[in-house]
Amino acid sequence: MKIYDYEIEKWDGTKLSLKKYQGKVLLIVNTATRCVFTVQYLELVKLYNKFHDLGFEILDFPCNQFGGQSPLTNDKITEYCQKTFNTQFEQLAKIDVNGKNELPLYTYLKSQNLPEEIKGLRNRIKMHSIKKLSKTYEKENDIIWNFTKFIVDKKGNVLRRYSPSFSPRLIEKDILTLLKV
Repeated sequence: MKIYDYEIEKWDGTKLSLKKYQGKVLLIVNTATRCVFTVQYLELVKLYNKFHDLGFEILDFPCNQFGGQSPLTNDKITEYCQKTFNTQFEQLAKIDVNGKNELPLYTYLKSQNLPEEIKGLRNRIKMHSIKKLSKTYEKENDIIWNFTKFIVDKKGNVLRRYSPSFSPRLIEKDILTLLKV
């Protein structure tokens, strides 16, 4: 399968085919509203606002698998993100990213076996500690925590995987390269 073969559910229960995003650069993120990394929404919004008109999209998948940090319902998550961070990118239904109920799209993303990009020794130590806390991290390619990010090029190729601690602003150069601006 290719990334464009997947259909996903939006926060309101409607279906969305990823074919809609052919020819676009995608950043796919599993998020949580009560996580230490939730402040990354500010940077995600900046990236979206800066590059959306050039063909950049963000797919936001809330996930409650890591410390119960996304307990709200889909509509409340969307309301919170729009009011707090002024999100305008695609907000999707809450999902599992690991385990028997993981979203098939995430099974595909993880199957790409990309090394996780982590910036700095302090962040490497932090990720090592978080890996120990993660009750759903079982296989080497599983998602460690909220705000793991994947970047997909215009042809649907999953190119990089960024750790939760990897700041979205550091992804800007990759986005620019893929947009060929």
